[in-house]
Amino acid sequence: MSQHAHIPEEILAKIWKEQHLSDEIFTETGERIYVLSAGDENKEKGGPDFINAKIKVGNFTYVGDIEIDNTHSDWWKHGHNLNKRFNKVILHAIVNNESNQKFVFTPGGRKIHTFCFAPHVKPDVLESLRQSIIVDDDNKTNKVHCYKVSELADEKVVVDYLSELGISRFLKKCEKLVARLKELIYVDSLGVSEPVVHHAFSEEVYSAKLCYSDLQKKHVWEQLFYEGIFEALGYSQNKNIMHDLAQSVNINYIESLGLKKEEFVEQLEGFYFSISGLVPDESKIKNSEVLDYVRKISESSIKHFSQYDGKRFDSTDWHFFKQRPQNFPTIRIAAGSKIVYKLLYEDLIEKIVKKFYEIHDFKLLQNLVRNLLIIKGEGFWKKHYSFEKQTNESINYFLGISRADEIFVNVVTPFMYVYFEMFDKPKFANKTLALYTNIACDSDNALVTEMADALHLAKTWKKSVIYQGLIELFRSFCSKERCEECQIGKVVFTEDKQSS
Repeated sequence: MSQHAHIPEEILAKIWKEQHLSDEIFTETGERIYVLSAGDENKEKGGPDFINAKIKVGNFTYVGDIEIDNTHSDWWKHGHNLNKRFNKVILHAIVNNESNQKFVFTPGGRKIHTFCFAPHVKPDVLESLRQSIIVDDDNKTNKVHCYKVSELADEKVVVDYLSELGISRFLKKCEKLVARLKELIYVDSLGVSEPVVHHAFSEEVYSAKLCYSDLQKKHVWEQLFYEGIFEALGYSQNKNIMHDLAQSVNINYIESLGLKKEEFVEQLEGFYFSISGLVPDESKIKNSEVLDYVRKISESSIKHFSQYDGKRFDSTDWHFFKQRPQNFPTIRIAAGSKIVYKLLYEDLIEKIVKKFYEIHDFKLLQNLVRNLLIIKGEGFWKKHYSFEKQTNESINYFLGISRADEIFVNVVTPFMYVYFEMFDKPKFANKTLALYTNIACDSDNALVTEMADALHLAKTWKKSVIYQGLIELFRSFCSKERCEECQIGKVVFTEDKQSS
């Protein structure tokens, strides 16, 4: 491997993950490195490449993260020296040490050893790895390992299996909701008033039978729905932190503030931004409009939320990298503030329940509930994607039709199924499941599109249950290479062997 070669990061990651290295490897200071555990690939963007690694350098054993770059200077070029997510890095692995430096430093000032791949990877190994990840000439997806022979499976077999997986995915979500519902009811029974409560729940909490009086607690259902909505607003990159935000600033706490209805959205939005860590330092703001907004939400936070002792976040906890500007967490937080208003002041859940009771046309039901979830753009965030970036055109919707449809499928339908099950309404629970299996999902998801193309599905994948089934297929089977356990894999690989 040449010191001056630019190697794709996926090849470097594979080299590190599978340890295609010399028997003895050394830091740039000449100390031997013993790799006790290569760590786990970090699937989230914007952080180190591997987490939970364990290495020994000299007499010291380190547990933490591994960052892989092509050049030593990439550490600064990519801003790792300023990003708190890189505070746990224990080794900087590179191809080219063009600056001949022995170390880099974390944002906290800790010195990190540098390791150079170049002397430790054999050329034939590198070429073999390169060939193993080259995209095929036919430019088809490789997310499905059997895509070259998937046509051997009868379409009905594929569709039936995806339907089964889609329903399984739905029921898993429902089970998760029931478990969370029991946690919320248990916490409520303790009469805890703090905004954030951390519990290690015993098995008795999950096996407990819920009585009618438990289920009558409106704020518990609001909290359950609120958490689901915020997680969905975060997409894949920010779903965990948005979920944490909803748990940290819970419904009981919000109601205890006694905010005036006409000021509710603006003040709650300001509080979310204050504890999110996203508000910039006033001394660094040059735009007068941004400065006025920041001062306004800061004053509001001091006035109404000075007693808050819950979790606070840092700006580096949020993902903006490779996000469409309209999906930035700033816009989603603005949308979430208005959803909470609808929950507390417009009886959002009651309206949704009523429509499930009264409307029998699935498409109409979907459209009407979706309309309740759509949030139009207004205020400061109508013209800004972030505190620093103004839009060229106004943002008409903080939560538009496409995302509202996804929330309807992923949040509303499992929530309503659990609601009807808990209140012993099997007729409407079955209606909800039938709705889920029959409605269309027009969301633009690159993974689903690729999966559908690989399996040669025409329009059937637009059906919600198939759409969800494709996601489940990838996550539970394709990504884990469990081909022999997959019903499609069993068919096509058996057929392929017989024909060869």
